[in-house]
Amino acid sequence: MRSYLEDLENCELCEWRCGVNRFEGEMGICMLGKPEVASTTLHPAPPQSYTVFMAGCNFRCLNCQNWTIAHHPMQESTIIGEVRPEILAEEAVKRLNSKRASLIGADRIFFSGGAPTPSLPYIEKVVEEARKIDESVKVNYDTNGFLTESSLERVIDISDSITFDIKAFEDGTHRELTGAPIEPVLRNVRILAQKSVEKIWEFRYLLIPGVNDDEVRGLAKFLSEIDEELPLNFLAFRPNFVLENYSGIQRRKLEEAVEAATEAGLKNVDWSGMPEVSGRMKKNVRSIRNGVGCCETKRGCGTCESKLNCPVKSYVPDRRT
Repeated sequence: MRSYLEDLENCELCEWRCGVNRFEGEMGICMLGKPEVASTTLHPAPPQSYTVFMAGCNFRCLNCQNWTIAHHPMQESTIIGEVRPEILAEEAVKRLNSKRASLIGADRIFFSGGAPTPSLPYIEKVVEEARKIDESVKVNYDTNGFLTESSLERVIDISDSITFDIKAFEDGTHRELTGAPIEPVLRNVRILAQKSVEKIWEFRYLLIPGVNDDEVRGLAKFLSEIDEELPLNFLAFRPNFVLENYSGIQRRKLEEAVEAATEAGLKNVDWSGMPEVSGRMKKNVRSIRNGVGCCETKRGCGTCESKLNCPVKSYVPDRRT
């Protein structure tokens, strides 16, 4: 019988397509071995859920909110570790049937991170085991969009809802923030919207002042040309990780983004989060990441000489908002 983890012997789950054997200690961009659970919790944020945070990520975002999880194992962090799929499935179903879950309206397992894609085979097995216990169990999958078309099909197959984070619209900005190209992300936006629009909970766009806020109209036009009913939520940037001292977004900018996206043709736009968190300085993002030792040129983590000794993944900020 084929093991659900055989994909990790030649890992091509995400668009980096590293092809490494994670069982033998070979490292791709995510630098992960076997999938590990970072933490679990009943979570009241929509969609209300039993949220499973998976350790690790295939992006190296300068503004990462969950940096201790995303940059495991290079960061010192307390995580749960390896959990047998049937054990996690049993716990998830039990918690979803609890009184607290009922009080907050939690009705699904929500896989997040970091990024869950490097752990996709494990997640599929957890879902399979959970539906053996309760065939009505719902699943939400949170993606950064940087997965292969084959992996996206697998995500669609197991999910009842999908939250899709778009970090930027222009390739240069996306590379600056994440270290990855934008094209696979936009390709997967199209695939998901055209094939399984009913499973889209929302697209999310973290609005960073002076970085990606001037790309709102372009993104909204791109989405509206696919389907003007696609839901778009602007998240309020607040200082975190390498951008710990960068200025937070102002409420006015969020409201302007909603207006601009609506004018560009989208009909289902809103914003959420905590605006107006102050930063102690405002600098060019490239100068900030150069200052922590990231490359001087355009970011491209897949070909970077320091990809396995990354100063971004090992950075420890002085504060967390």
